[in-house]
Amino acid sequence: MRISFNRLDRSYLKYKYEYDCAAVKTMESGWYILGKNVEKFESEFSQFTNTKYCVGLNSGLDALKLAFRALNIKEEDEVIVPTNTYIASVIGITENGALPIFVEPDEYYNIDTERIEEKISSSTKAILVVHLYGQGAKMKRISDIAKKHNLYLIEDCAHSHGAESDGMKTGSWGDIGCFSFYPTKIIGAFGDAGAIVCNDSKIKGKIKKLRNYGSGKKYQNELIGVNSRLDELQAAFLSVKLAHYHDTVTQRRKIADDYLRGIQNTNIHLPKIREGSDHVWHLFVIEAENRSQLQDYLFANGIETQIHYPVPPHLSKAYKYLGYKQGDFPITEKLADRIISLPLYEGMSEAETAYVIKVINKFNG
Repeated sequence: MRISFNRLDRSYLKYKYEYDCAAVKTMESGWYILGKNVEKFESEFSQFTNTKYCVGLNSGLDALKLAFRALNIKEEDEVIVPTNTYIASVIGITENGALPIFVEPDEYYNIDTERIEEKISSSTKAILVVHLYGQGAKMKRISDIAKKHNLYLIEDCAHSHGAESDGMKTGSWGDIGCFSFYPTKIIGAFGDAGAIVCNDSKIKGKIKKLRNYGSGKKYQNELIGVNSRLDELQAAFLSVKLAHYHDTVTQRRKIADDYLRGIQNTNIHLPKIREGSDHVWHLFVIEAENRSQLQDYLFANGIETQIHYPVPPHLSKAYKYLGYKQGDFPITEKLADRIISLPLYEGMSEAETAYVIKVINKFNG
């Protein structure tokens, strides 16, 4: 049996009629940028996240970049960010000239709340939380820290669509919640797409201007903006995806539960679920001492895997100028050498899941 890491076609085929109708209806409308589809999805997604406002953008990275710009984060400002995140989280900070201040993760792969306050200085302006792999960070504690030190709180929810943390949806805790709808995400478009959610009308208004060349009214440019508009076609597809969210997450949780119950190999460290968090399983990440050997073994048995993420941002060539070296963040660096993501996607069959479990349990590396 051969099992791909992901099969996006299965999600499309499951709701093919609805996607095809959405595409044709949009094309026949003759309106393709910032129209009724975008307005509809923005309304639906703000309700979904329990926030007042949603602004559709063309990517999750743009959501991060514009979030910091809207909050006037600039040069010489510092932003607390987890060390073990994807580099996009850090780019959102540095594109605005600010300095990322890294904090190691806890046992659930999210930012360690007990390490945050020691990194706060007079230059700190914000905390960027990343709800990694689909599990919400410890948001009640982080929110308390942000309020205590008068800091902005931004959430990177690229992995955590619909997840709850301490009784609230991810994205609804902070001043701004940033979402990616890259095709592999739980609510994924058929191309690049993203959004910002918030509860402040002024922030919403500024983001809407920034996404459209800094213009709130045609040819009246109040800000130096960008071109970052969620297009009508992707918005129509996202409305379909959102309508089937419950079924999608139910299946992802079933696959994850099967893995958690079925994988019984002492060479494998399984992910933990924090009390107060409901995991939506964007990724199922395990740890193995002999990661390369395990990945080769799985591939030889027809199972494709990926590593999220092999190079921490502080050790990337892109951020060499920050002056970090190997050993500065040992927890993150150890994880980067051990983690491996197993196949988990909508449409994955019980037979495929059972095969992955069977093969892993025979691994003795």
